Amino acid sequence: MNSSGRGKVAVVTGAGSGIGKAVALALLREGYRVVLRDRRMERLHEVAQESGCGDRALAVSCDVSQPDSVRAAFDKTRQMFGRLDSLFNNAGVGADGISHV
Repeated sequence: MNSSGRGKVAVVTGAGSGIGKAVALALLREGYRVVLRDRRMERLHEVAQESGCGDRALAVSCDVSQPDSVRAAFDKTRQMFGRLDSLFNNAGVGADGISHV
């Protein structure tokens, strides 16, 4: 393992599936401590378990459309790890597609 991330802390939003999950798992493999954020805790627990990284993967429920939820998630990150080095902001809300004429 390339331990370039050893000791660093990253937050990954949308970490319960897709690109967010892939990025979170890659960061964990690189030695990062990763705060997995998503609205769906069951998915986050699955990702944390799949990673096999124990206490380096912290699952935190967070709805990025709610400022209080985001604030609470950052507070929990600070309490657990004391710092933040990287943020991978992958969460989003779907929108209707735009068709070009």
